Amino acid sequence: MERLDSRIRVVWLGSALVTALVVGAVVTVADRRLFEIGIWVGPAVFGVLAVLGVVYTLKRYRIWGFDIEADAVTLERGVVIRVNSVVPFVRVQHVDSQRGPIERLAGLSSVVVYTAGSRGADVTIPGLRPERAEAIQAELRRLATESEPGDPEDAV
Repeated sequence: MERLDSRIRVVWLGSALVTALVVGAVVTVADRRLFEIGIWVGPAVFGVLAVLGVVYTLKRYRIWGFDIEADAVTLERGVVIRVNSVVPFVRVQHVDSQRGPIERLAGLSSVVVYTAGSRGADVTIPGLRPERAEAIQAELRRLATESEPGDPEDAV
């Protein structure tokens, strides 16, 4: 299994800390206006969520992996619920690479694999260096094209 670039931990951790900060601020405002429990409630909620976010990020990074096999892409991920996905190349419609603003700041990219019969992206591989994402995109495109069934007349 190939692992993600370690810089994805910074992106995930930043997201977890922003979420903890927002929830802590909402709890602080709610406490001051509605409950009046004490000034420590909001910071305590932030602290607990921040610690949980750090632990979750480290475990998530350790578990996340993917493999490009001869006939499919396999992904392993999930901290609470483990998910093992296998996407056969014959189902691949197209493959994109994308870089959001946070990923660009971290120098990372993602590969998004769309499959037949789905409404959205079925598989996203985050936390890749841009050159690796482009290589994976090209490899998946090549393998998906090779796995396409031949012309019905060829089968006769």
